[in-house]
Amino acid sequence: MASSLYSEEDVTEIYYRHVETVYRVCFSFMKNAADTEDLVQETFLKLIACKKRFQSENHEKAWLIVTASNACKDALRRWGHTAGNVEDYQLGAEEAGFPEDNPVLEAILELPEKYRMVVYLYYYEGYNTAEIAKMLKCSSSTVRNRLTRARKRLKKYME
Repeated sequence: MASSLYSEEDVTEIYYRHVETVYRVCFSFMKNAADTEDLVQETFLKLIACKKRFQSENHEKAWLIVTASNACKDALRRWGHTAGNVEDYQLGAEEAGFPEDNPVLEAILELPEKYRMVVYLYYYEGYNTAEIAKMLKCSSSTVRNRLTRARKRLKKYME
């Protein structure tokens, strides 16, 4: 850890401050506890190797969310994962901070990744559309469109 800009105490503080958020992001991609834990670990290892300081806790959190989602996308590409049944995801869902037998969670997990991510960042993490756009490197109108389309899909699913 000598080559890191962060001391062991810094990493520990950041870890405890954001581990639940990173876990939920990774779980939304991986949909099982074992793979999720691997990607959470990978995300924090990338933090240790990171060569920049963050401006604020919000910047730190945004960096971790984007890094975690990129790590998950890479892992899914490497492993050739495909989506399974929602029932398979319920085991790790409670551990990820979602209530058990939650029909809204089931509907969110059924959304395509581009919709699932904006729903998570907007409703669960409280980011506004401009912040989400910056994190995902797209326009605010794209984020708003994805939110609208996700809401329509969720409404159909819940009927």
